[in-house]
Amino acid sequence: MRRMTMPAKEPSFESIVIAIPPARIAAFKAIIESYDNLATLRTEDPRRHHLKLYFASSQKETVERLLQSLRDQFEIRRIG
Repeated sequence: MRRMTMPAKEPSFESIVIAIPPARIAAFKAIIESYDNLATLRTEDPRRHHLKLYFASSQKETVERLLQSLRDQFEIRRIG
């Protein structure tokens, strides 16, 4: 009897766009990168200092908590 295997489920990803004052971006990036495999940070709109965080859907709650804890320190504004 042959065993049937289900195709692997594609991981789902999400993103959040935020704005941070330019002087704070490097420090924010360092913090995000210190959490191994939590999120990837990319520049969405360099003129407006909009950044985009990409992360696995399973990490959404952790990313949201981290953003909340850093909101005042980095003057984080959610875009969209």
